[in-house]
Amino acid sequence: MPNRLAGETSPYLLQHANNPVDWYPWGPEALARARDEDKPIFLSIGYAACHWCHVMERESFENEATAADLNRDFVAIKVDREERPDLDQVYMAAVQAMTGGGGWPMSVFLTPDGKPFYGGTYFPPQPAHSLPAFRQVLAGVAKAWHDERDEVLAAGGRMVATLIEQNRLTASGADSVAGGPGVADGTADDASAPIPQPTRELLDAATAAIEASFDTTNGGWGGAPKFPQPMTIEYLLRRAVTTGDPRPLAVARRSLDAMADGGIHDQLGGGFHRYSTDAKWLVPHFEKMLYDNAQLARVYIHAWALTGDRRYRDVTVSTLDYLTGELRTSDCGFAASQDADTDGVEGATFVWTAEEIRDVVGAEEISPIVAMTYGVKPEGNWEGKTILSRIRSAEEVAAMTRLPVEEVRLRLAWAGDLLRDRRASRPQPARDDKVLAAWNGLAIAAFADAARLLSVGDNTPDLGRSESFLKSAISAANGVLAGLLRPDGRLGRSWKDGRSTGEGVLEDYADLADGLLALYEATFDERWFVTARQLADAILEHFVDPDGGFFDTADDHETLITRPKDVQDNAVPAGGSAAAAVLLKLAALTGESRFRAAAERAIATVLPYLARYPTGFANWLSASHLAVEGIDELAIAGPPDDEATKALLAVAATGFRPNLVLALSADPSASAVPLLEGRELVDGNPTAYVCRDFACRLPVTDPVALRAQLGG
Repeated sequence: MPNRLAGETSPYLLQHANNPVDWYPWGPEALARARDEDKPIFLSIGYAACHWCHVMERESFENEATAADLNRDFVAIKVDREERPDLDQVYMAAVQAMTGGGGWPMSVFLTPDGKPFYGGTYFPPQPAHSLPAFRQVLAGVAKAWHDERDEVLAAGGRMVATLIEQNRLTASGADSVAGGPGVADGTADDASAPIPQPTRELLDAATAAIEASFDTTNGGWGGAPKFPQPMTIEYLLRRAVTTGDPRPLAVARRSLDAMADGGIHDQLGGGFHRYSTDAKWLVPHFEKMLYDNAQLARVYIHAWALTGDRRYRDVTVSTLDYLTGELRTSDCGFAASQDADTDGVEGATFVWTAEEIRDVVGAEEISPIVAMTYGVKPEGNWEGKTILSRIRSAEEVAAMTRLPVEEVRLRLAWAGDLLRDRRASRPQPARDDKVLAAWNGLAIAAFADAARLLSVGDNTPDLGRSESFLKSAISAANGVLAGLLRPDGRLGRSWKDGRSTGEGVLEDYADLADGLLALYEATFDERWFVTARQLADAILEHFVDPDGGFFDTADDHETLITRPKDVQDNAVPAGGSAAAAVLLKLAALTGESRFRAAAERAIATVLPYLARYPTGFANWLSASHLAVEGIDELAIAGPPDDEATKALLAVAATGFRPNLVLALSADPSASAVPLLEGRELVDGNPTAYVCRDFACRLPVTDPVALRAQLGG
């Protein structure tokens, strides 16, 4: 008989709807029952693509005896971390404080009023790997609740105090660096004390720290497991453009190349798996997340714009094709993820045997080329099977086979089509179809940037791809706003099956606003700018921490044991770093100092961490880069379809210009974008106006003159 999760929309919750556990979704009913029956809460948090979440479900939550223990002694609550990132942040911080680590599935025990007193992650059905059996944990917690109640309650109280103190220290982070090295003093509009600000010296120190921790052998940062770090690479590309130093670009390119070659990159279907279980990028954890692919597609297209390396463009195109082909939903948004497992077997859809590849490819002259290129061996490279990874370039294979390079490429393309068709006939991993505002904002930004950069510029334009990607960005923006933007200007978090669930958190507002600003610069349709500005206004009205920075939940959000404020950039940008970057761009587009002042106050709170933990604050570094290096404000007056206007736009799309904001209108006097105010055509010709640091250059109508003003 289904439990209470049967009425939810989250695929993760619905996966547990037929468990014998008497699950509740998080809400007043469950919390009231815990209080009324004086029972502790067992809170289980995970997500649909999580492999170990599935394992714990099969081993424990589908087990009748374990379910009986849970139902007798606890109120069991199941939460999708992607729907409720606020709950996940609060209770993950508690688990990390208790155990020194964290992850999913998260298993945490709460008092009836929500205070955490014991927790962990995965627990096995039998003692193993120094972990107690889950039923032993349940018995121990139940006994402590009945026999040692005072100590349990005291532990919960101490943990809440710890979480509150952590937030306080984060908010006061700027105090510890005021006047310190690499920090400049600035003054907020209404503040009596100076606000410390980053400097070029601080950015240089952070860049040096990133380079020092770089894995020179394999690319990327850290050992096994190894995660993509698109925000770190994005920051390095920005520093490379600004400083001209070849080292940041070399580190970025080594990482981009290694990921593109590795098994973490789906060599046939495009897109990237979540992370590599080894240090060499070979063996992925096979789930595919929207947020990874959106961020990686964007950084690869930026790398292409900077270097002109065709391979980076191709990786972007195949990744965005994966998103449109596999993750686009019926209402035009993008689904959250694809599972790691297929029919309970991790990676079953994606791996091959050498014999199967020979059977599919057929011709003897093709199969050896595939094997040479992708490392196919009879013994395999993972559990007797092969994960395709690019171990040789087409040029290297051509030299080995004495074939022309173009012939090698043609044969690989032909083989790839056959292998993709065979793979499509296999069972496919499940998809989590919910549409999340923040993650779709990241995707909209990637599609919009790719569309803009592929349309014009020094690199070879691809108008067909540009138009296709632009349509995807527009349809996603329309779908997300139709489903999640409410009449009062507030956002919902998640959309599925015609229902909006959850309240938007800071990252939803900031990431969606960033995507809409990118879409405005790709289309110059001012509704995207207007909506982005409205979302930024909501951030300033509902999320600002008076002590500096931003809370992750709004001031009218459900009251939790503490108001979460996670400043670290993890798999997705911290809500605060995304907000700071958006506000700096809007300050340039609007001239409103309130946007910049809020961004500067937020950046000030993380200054102590930027050079010490740069890969954990990489998006903050990019926001700081905007603040330190300044923003070029480019306003163009002219009809978008006029060839002279297009020539000016082509300059803006040439190369990688991360510190540029762009506005255009055929009728600037009627524009909603303040940067266009007073801009007129000179002698009837489309005209460009460049401003920087509160000073404007002379208007120009010649693309060569505009290029000179923008620095080449």
